[in-house]
Order: sequence, then structure tokens, then C-alpha cells
Amino acid sequence: MPILSTEELTIRFGGLTAVDNFTITLEQGELVGLIGPNGAGKTTVFNMLTGVYEPTLGSVSFCDIVMCTKGKSPKPHQISKLGIARTFQNIRLFKDMTVLENLKAAYHQNVKYGLVSAFLHTNQFLAEEEDIEKKVIDFLSIFNLQGKKDEKAKNLPYGEQRRLEIARALATNPQLLLLDEPAAGMNPQETQQLMELIRFIRDKFSLTVLLIEHDMSLVMGVCERIYVLDYGKIIAHGNPAEIRSNPKVIEAYLGEEV
Repeated sequence: MPILSTEELTIRFGGLTAVDNFTITLEQGELVGLIGPNGAGKTTVFNMLTGVYEPTLGSVSFCDIVMCTKGKSPKPHQISKLGIARTFQNIRLFKDMTVLENLKAAYHQNVKYGLVSAFLHTNQFLAEEEDIEKKVIDFLSIFNLQGKKDEKAKNLPYGEQRRLEIARALATNPQLLLLDEPAAGMNPQETQQLMELIRFIRDKFSLTVLLIEHDMSLVMGVCERIYVLDYGKIIAHGNPAEIRSNPKVIEAYLGEEV
């Protein structure tokens, strides 16, 4: 049973079809890439998968349950609770909050205490907050950020901000992680470290990962299957070797010989 499948997923903005008949399946534990030239519709796909956009046609199924169709699209926070988390092209941390507070924010979607308990600092509130802080400290050690827990997110180096954003997404306890250009702005050494991190978190947390990326060394080095999108349509699908030599993919990226 696929963990995620889309069926003829389509979205139109006025007269523009941004994504057209997008149909994919992701099996549990896979690490899959979604690539294509700028403006191909990749981030628009992520926005439909996470409830930011409602599809014009088609459907999204998660764990064999239809999650999104036209007229039925859960809100992003509801999709997060279902088990789907994402990062963004432009890092979206709470920049004036500390590293510790950024991760605690992700855990708070599952707390059992209510507003009154939080206001009165009841025993339940204190016990849950203590438990969350312990979990956060353990989590930060996995990402080598424990020494930065009291620093504001905006003061971290770029690569550490990326790691923190991925850590925050994982703190929601997802089954599916969507990474939108995680290597953007990174140098080759940071990209290599990110490649190792993606493999590590996939295995440690038993995740399925769907990755948008322009850095082909990362995509070819870490993805087991790749879908290629161009002008909103899938033009190729296969393993890295097949994608690397596919004439349609080469044409989409480099143009057609006159």
C-alpha cells in the first residue's frame, strides 16, 4: 500500500494550468526526488499536498485515505497532525525565538493540557512541559544543535538554520517528510553533509521522503526514484541513471537543438 498517491492532480489559476494530471505513488520508506526547471510547478505540488492550495481536479490519498480533492482540502495544521511535514525554499523559522523554543513549538500540537492549565501552570502543564523539554534536548543532540539551544534562530549560520528547520518538521512526528530545496544556498561541503543527514533521518525515523532540489549531485546521490516535472506535467520517471540519460529531461533543462 503506498503511503502517498496522487491521481490526476491538477490546479488552475485563472487560465493558467500550473500542474496538470500529476500522478505519483510513494511507498513506505522511499526517498524520492521531484525535479524540473524553474517554474515547472514543483512547489505548487507541495502546496497542494500540504493544504495550502486546493486542487482544481484530482485527488491526494495518504495511507490509503483520500485526503484532498476539489472542495475537500484539510488545513495545513490538520495535514500536519495526519503525519505529513514539510520545509520551505525560504527558511521559515521563528527567527526571534530560541532554537529550543522553535522545536518546542512543533511539539505543542500534541499537548493534552488546555488553555486554563497553561494559564494557571497546573501540575499537568508543568509535567508535560518538562517532558517536552527533555524530548527537545534529545532531538537537538541528534542534529548537533544542543550547544545552540539558547541562541536565537536568526543568529545561527545558514546551514544550521536548515538543520533546525528539518528538526522542527521531524518534531511533529511525521510519516512523510517533504523537503523543498533543502540545499539552496549551501556550499558543496554543506550539501554533502545534508545528503548524509537526509539518509540518516530517513533510516532513524522510518520516514518516507519526497525531495525537491535543483542540486543534481544531491538528487542523484540520495534519491532512489525521480519524477521530472516540466510546465506542470510529468515528463519522465525512473531511477537516477535512467533520468540522467533521458532525452526529454535533457531537452527540458538544456533546450532542443535547432
